[in-house]
Amino acid sequence: MRSHKKKVSTFHKHRGRHIRYALKNPLTYLYILIFVVMAIATAFVFRSETQTESGIETVFDSVWFTLVTVLAGYFDYCVQSVPGRVSALILLALGMVILSVITGKIASVFMDAQMKTDKGMRKLKKMKGHFIICGWRNGFEKIIETVLITNPDITPDMVVLVNEAPSESIEHLRNDIRFKELNYVSGDFSDETVLERAQIETAERALIIADYSKKYSNLEIDSRTVLAVLTMKNLNPSIYVSAELLDEKFASHVELAHCDEVILTQDYEYSLLATASSGMGYSNVIRTLISDDADTGILISDIPSSFVGRTYGEYNEYLRKNGYPGGILVGLLLNTGNFHQRRKDALREAHKNPDVKKVINNLKKIKTLKSNEPLLTPPENYPIQRYTKAILVKGKEIDMSEAE
Repeated sequence: MRSHKKKVSTFHKHRGRHIRYALKNPLTYLYILIFVVMAIATAFVFRSETQTESGIETVFDSVWFTLVTVLAGYFDYCVQSVPGRVSALILLALGMVILSVITGKIASVFMDAQMKTDKGMRKLKKMKGHFIICGWRNGFEKIIETVLITNPDITPDMVVLVNEAPSESIEHLRNDIRFKELNYVSGDFSDETVLERAQIETAERALIIADYSKKYSNLEIDSRTVLAVLTMKNLNPSIYVSAELLDEKFASHVELAHCDEVILTQDYEYSLLATASSGMGYSNVIRTLISDDADTGILISDIPSSFVGRTYGEYNEYLRKNGYPGGILVGLLLNTGNFHQRRKDALREAHKNPDVKKVINNLKKIKTLKSNEPLLTPPENYPIQRYTKAILVKGKEIDMSEAE
């Protein structure tokens, strides 16, 4: 009963607020004036034309004449008296004004909707399992193109861009037929409200790239990246986050926030330059391994659950007998998946085996693990643990007739 009274009270408050706003709006009085003038003109038409042979004989006829004159812009009856003709002209003029206002209002609504879309202010449709890309830099089109190629399960309408790039840059990007269906949210991607507009709570993955949309220093760029990771994990602990950093000293901060992948772009660049200087062709090998093609280069594959607890050598032998359908096994990727989900799994196991000490130790171990840690060519007797994936290398198919 009390809840019902509260709802009624809230309804009356909202209604009173709308009424007060309407009374303060000058257009309200203009609409009332137009209605009064139309009513007076209709009365004049009725009083003067019923005495002529115009065909207007009842109140309904005069009201119909007013509606047709205002809405359609022509006379359904040929008025003959002077007061009737003056009233008809007034009604015709009012109809032109009303039509102009309605047309302008409709155009304004469509323009406003388009402007909000272009500026990233439009509310997105309900989404789930989508991919969020935060940040902006030159050559952003290539990043989007590569993301879509290497993730064939992602379509453009499942991607949400969050950044503060110039509107003309976003417009240029979305003019490309390949990226027309991309969703866009304008704002600071480290801001909680902006991320909520991007529906971070239901997103599956997020990629944060070093943001050069404004004149930020390297320190500011990395600081905003760390803040964004913390905010994302707070709003959606199960989201898989990959973050690009410019300075390695910030890596420990994002790892504490359980960032799933840390990308140290400058370190990669320096390493690539150093290996290229040796004259051994390392750069060509690396470029081939990180090919944009989703089916070649370095591939990460799930390991069947039946091999958990068995050795690396047994799994390698299994792949060898099956002809390496996914590529050559070169190592294992440890501690994959989302650490939030792993904590939930550990607590779920605690209900089956209520050993408090063991549960606490498992949770501490999960907290200290390094996410997605690669282990190349481990010993043959290395045991395969849960949350481990296979690292494979697969090359492009070669036409042997051309090779000969």
